[in-house]
Amino acid sequence: MTTAIRDTTRALSAAEVLRVLPSRPRVLALGEPTHGEDLLLEVRNELFQQLVPEGYRTIAIESDCLLALVVDDYVTSGKGSLDEVMANGFSHGLGASAANRELVRWMRAYNDGRPAAEQVRFAGIDGPLEISGPESPQESLTALYAYLASRVDADLLPCPAGTIERLLEDAGRWVDPAVMLNPARSVGQSPEAARLRLLADDLVALLDAETPHLIAASSRDEWERACLHGRAAVGLLRYHHWLADTSPGRMTRLLGVRDSMMADNLVALAGRGPVLVHAHNLHLKREKAVMGMWQGRMEWWGAGSLAHARLGADYAFLATALGTIRHQGVGTPPTDTLEGMLYALPEDRFLVDSHALAALLGDAAPPPRESAWFGYAPLDPAHLSGTDGLVFVKDSPQG
Repeated sequence: MTTAIRDTTRALSAAEVLRVLPSRPRVLALGEPTHGEDLLLEVRNELFQQLVPEGYRTIAIESDCLLALVVDDYVTSGKGSLDEVMANGFSHGLGASAANRELVRWMRAYNDGRPAAEQVRFAGIDGPLEISGPESPQESLTALYAYLASRVDADLLPCPAGTIERLLEDAGRWVDPAVMLNPARSVGQSPEAARLRLLADDLVALLDAETPHLIAASSRDEWERACLHGRAAVGLLRYHHWLADTSPGRMTRLLGVRDSMMADNLVALAGRGPVLVHAHNLHLKREKAVMGMWQGRMEWWGAGSLAHARLGADYAFLATALGTIRHQGVGTPPTDTLEGMLYALPEDRFLVDSHALAALLGDAAPPPRESAWFGYAPLDPAHLSGTDGLVFVKDSPQG
């Protein structure tokens, strides 16, 4: 069996990835089975650098979509310093990663002296939130309002200047982390929040209706940034609404809203050109996402499944599995699991033609590995057919 499995593997490179895929997608999604392992980010960096000559000029990661504008400004124009960008351009602690720092440094060096049309771009797909602590919608709403107010007739605006700031004046309630466990503390279903949701909807509708004029009066990049602020505002207000909910479906709706925001950002990026996106396998896979939380087992449609439903063959997903993370107690996988069989191969990292592997295994797919650490999500062999390829990395170095 080991020899037969090896026949389904290839050297890990962008060229081999593109050969495995049935067509060249607008969105190439590279998953990771855990966060915080720089080795996986180094693999991502190498693939992106190899994909750039193939037309993939944008890389998107699982980070705050608004903070990522700081990174994009730096890599495209040199605005700010690398230290400032790493401190202020990432969420979820990702700015502390040496591999992320190297990615940003490389992108700035690549862009230096190149015309805008040939530059690489950086984006975040996540909303402006941690799962338990969304931001206030003030930044996105005021930015969208300012963009429109300077370019359309005042009579078209849904409210006078200052209305949004007045409705958001109780700033502390919008960013109270206690609301995850205490919905009563949330401002998300207050009269002010309801009014803001209507205003956000009207502002986004106006942005859409005036698109030809707005692009001509500013630029496509500025219009796209305004659209991003619109998506962030609408998504944040939805998230805050469900934080205030007390029904049994509350957590499922929160998880779904977050991934819907990711999918919307991803589809918008695909409209600009081919993009490599890197996020957790859970977010990018085609099947329903499943996760155990304090309320029990949660199931929802993730960003990958939503994006695939809208993009079809223009969405491709590569899952990643990791052999060992010894500093987290994840040792050598059992030999009777698929990850154990892949681990037995001599190469340190490789690409697997997952369709060929699924056909080889047939109905006798081995059981999934059980992880000794909650932070690692093992590969489920039953889902091989839902991937377009599998990246296997043998050992993460001691952290």
